[in-house]
Amino acid sequence: MIRTLMQILPLFVLFYSGLNYAQESRYTFKNGDSNGIGKWYMNREISHVMGYQGMSWLERDEREKEENTTSLLVNMSISKTDDIADIGAGSGYHVFKMASMATAGTIYAVDIQDEMLIAMRDKKVGDNFRNVELIKGSEKSINLAPKSVDKVLIVDVYHEMNFPYEMLSSIKKAMRPNGKLYLIEYRGEDQNVPIKKLHKMTEAQAIKEMKALGMVLQENIDNLPWQHCMVFVKDEE
Repeated sequence: MIRTLMQILPLFVLFYSGLNYAQESRYTFKNGDSNGIGKWYMNREISHVMGYQGMSWLERDEREKEENTTSLLVNMSISKTDDIADIGAGSGYHVFKMASMATAGTIYAVDIQDEMLIAMRDKKVGDNFRNVELIKGSEKSINLAPKSVDKVLIVDVYHEMNFPYEMLSSIKKAMRPNGKLYLIEYRGEDQNVPIKKLHKMTEAQAIKEMKALGMVLQENIDNLPWQHCMVFVKDEE
């Protein structure tokens, strides 16, 4: 028995080391933009995460005018029974609007920052928004059950994910077979969009990164002032 374990252990260590190498080899590290973390994925530098200190920017009065968030929610065709995950939900700007629409569904508000989760908890007063569930995510997982959501919303957050491949893998597993992922990013192709370069993304880059996880672009709804509204679905092929 001991001899068998001694024979298996080196193989396990080799496999585990190879797995770690495969994960890390997806990313490269080099100097780049001052707004980036020096970590690159598919030739895109990952940006710094906007901390909870920027919460007031998420709730700014001008946001509706600048982003047309009303049209975004219309684009999602939210039904009463939809189960929706808002990834990087922040202070819950979209969460509570969606909760008022999907009254017989569940809105999973996922964030990695405790301060953001506390801010959303404070908005859940009494029995209001009982269909909102707060989820503490991690850098590699959204911590939702497989096939638990009909729709996923990621607003100006994907470009900040430290492990985009792992996060997308987790998101895809949580999506039901006909689920849709709404990826909202400031248009990297448009120099007139007044947002820092690393906080924007081109459609081509998004398609490339989603393809690595077996996701395809169904449509890019072009009705937001500054942002792409890209709808991705699972590639059934």
